[in-house]
Amino acid sequence: MMVHFSREGFEKALNEGKLMMVDFWADWCGPCRMLGPVIEDLAEKYEGKVVVGKVNVDDEQELAIRYGVMSIPTVIFFKDGKEIDRKVGVMPADVFTKVLDANQ
Repeated sequence: MMVHFSREGFEKALNEGKLMMVDFWADWCGPCRMLGPVIEDLAEKYEGKVVVGKVNVDDEQELAIRYGVMSIPTVIFFKDGKEIDRKVGVMPADVFTKVLDANQ
């Protein structure tokens, strides 16, 4: 299940320390819309194993600034509350699954 994070929800999930994959995106971003279905598929595939979520950078600018998100889409991976990897731009699903599988 995909989570649409507010700042509060993001902080709570981060503090739980689970493996997280967070897509920083915006409605007006064409490449973000292209990546959306990939992220949704991964959310289903990793249900119960990985927290998969999205942060709308227009709504949650503070989070985008905190993590230095300069261009979108940016997908950041977290484990134990810390950033472990990031991918910028539209990429195929296997780029993301390699990071997820290596860190479960």
